[in-house]
Formats: sequence, structure tokens, C-alpha cells
Amino acid sequence: MQCPPLKITFLGTGTSSGVPMIACDCQVCTSSDKKDKRLRSSILVESETTTFVIDTTPDFRYQMLRADVRKLDAVLFTHPHKDHVAGLDDVRAYNYFQQRSIDVFANSLTEEALKREFAYAFSDKKYPGIPEINLVTIDNDPFYIGDIPVMPVLVWHLKMPVLGFRFGKFTYITDANRIEPEEMDKVRGSEIMVLNALRHKPHISHYTLDEAVAVVQELGVPTAYFTHISHQLGLHAEINRDLPAGIELAWDEQVILI
Repeated sequence: MQCPPLKITFLGTGTSSGVPMIACDCQVCTSSDKKDKRLRSSILVESETTTFVIDTTPDFRYQMLRADVRKLDAVLFTHPHKDHVAGLDDVRAYNYFQQRSIDVFANSLTEEALKREFAYAFSDKKYPGIPEINLVTIDNDPFYIGDIPVMPVLVWHLKMPVLGFRFGKFTYITDANRIEPEEMDKVRGSEIMVLNALRHKPHISHYTLDEAVAVVQELGVPTAYFTHISHQLGLHAEINRDLPAGIELAWDEQVILI
């Protein structure tokens, strides 16, 4: 599957509470460094003709305004947790200006959650101005969004199946703490990888920083960026300084060209 040149923008790189966390006075939450300000995790994927986001976080509206995203062809979901789906209602603006529904790619588990959380968008009698959504069911088989080939990578968030995605030489995985060997093989050969690294202390459903480093090194991916970061991880500048060559913490509004 030939992939066109891509521009990847980190719309958010924080965990479910965001950074700063509400009411927290720790050194990270009170930092003046822009790179310590993290909205909930999401990326914007653009080719010359196709634009889509992975996940619609609670910060989706502001993320779209901040990145000045005037065109949106689709939404691609990783899993149904609230910090990854809560902003879906705001695709209404794109419905209005583009005069069409938005394609939403999700597995059956996520579709069930969307229909429950946004029942009004799927009712037989629709109120004017609600999101206009065209659900496209995906599984582990490759597919296309516009001219961009998408290869799903199944990972585990404790006991919940989560979809990571590979586009050509780029792989994006968030909310994982286990990847089966056959799915790891789908990532091998990537030139750039994004992976979640929540904090130093072990977590029930997320990779720690050391675990994420170990995954990248096992796969032999030359360049990696860590996302879904908690305020508990530490200051961006300090953590970044000590990471192995080729690995760094991602930051909000960072752009990667592939």
C-alpha cells in the first residue's frame, strides 16, 4: 500500500486529565514551558488531498481552532474511552461548512459507545444541527481514508482492545500496555513511531516511560515520540534530556513530515 507524503501534527499529547491537571500545584502543572502544556492525545494526519484526525478528545474544538483546520474529511478512532471520543459533537461545524456528513472510522466496540454517548446523532428523528456522521466499521484489515492507506495494529489497554495505526513508514499507538508478537511485526520497518508513555510508576493499562523505551528498542524503530503523558512523568525538558538517541517526548503543536 503506497503512502503519499504526510504531515502529522500533534493536537494533544496529554493523558485523560490533561496537563496542567485541575487544582494541581506540582512543578509540571505550574511550569511556564509551553511543552509542559498538554491537551488530550490526538493527531492530525494530512496528505495533499486528505485530512483526518485520530480521536476527538474533550479538547477537540480548541484543537481544531488552534491548528486552524479548515477542512476535515474523516475521524479515525482508537477506542471508546471518554478522553478519545468526547469531542465528536463538534464535527457539526465541518458538516455546516462542507455541506456533507463526516466519515467516522471505528471498530464495533467504539461504534457501540458512540451510539450510546451521542444517541441523538443516530436517532430516526434528528434535531436540526446535530452532527451528521457516516459510520464506517473497521477491524484488523487494511483500508484507505482518501489516498492514505491505513493498517490497523491491535494493542491491549489492560483487557480492552485498542487500535493503533500504521500509515506507510509511520505508526501511531496510544493507550497500550501490551502488544502481541504478530501485531509487533506490523510495526517493524516503521521509520517513525508514536507510543504512549504515561509516567515512571507502573500503571495497570499504560506503558511506563521505561517500558515504552523498551518497546521502541525491541522493534528497532529509529525515531520515536512519546505521547499520552501525565504530569507525573516530570518536566518535558528534564525527561527529554535523558532519553536515548532517537527518542523524545512529543509536544502539542509539534509537526512531523514523513
